[in-house]
Amino acid sequence: MAYDEATAERVRKILSARRDVAEKKLMGGLTFMVKGAMCCSVSGRGGLMVRVGAEAYERALAEPHVRAMEMRGRPMTGFVRVDPDGYKTDAALRKWIARGVDFVVTLPAGGSRKKASGKKASGKPRSNKAPARRRKATS
Repeated sequence: MAYDEATAERVRKILSARRDVAEKKLMGGLTFMVKGAMCCSVSGRGGLMVRVGAEAYERALAEPHVRAMEMRGRPMTGFVRVDPDGYKTDAALRKWIARGVDFVVTLPAGGSRKKASGKKASGKPRSNKAPARRRKATS
């Protein structure tokens, strides 16, 4: 399912002054990363996903056109889905993007998850072989 290109372009325009923004196609949509952290995503299912953080989550859910973001039937605390009516105007979209940016800039740099680079800490490539079993010493 394709995401809404017009909304993606609007988000791009709002974030264009920032140098720390990257776009990634994730979860059936186009995700905007700020400082390496997911800020918001134009969803392939319609709407905008915004990362507001756990503290602002309940407050955001109380707003019109906002619902809990779910992934495989489970709520994603800290993320909300904003229906298109919730960001019809540029001012409303700017408000939601600002909420996402305001939260992710508080996160530690580099993200919380590290990907395996394919190399050990020593810099040597990882082996695909299972480690050899040690034999028990017999007396």
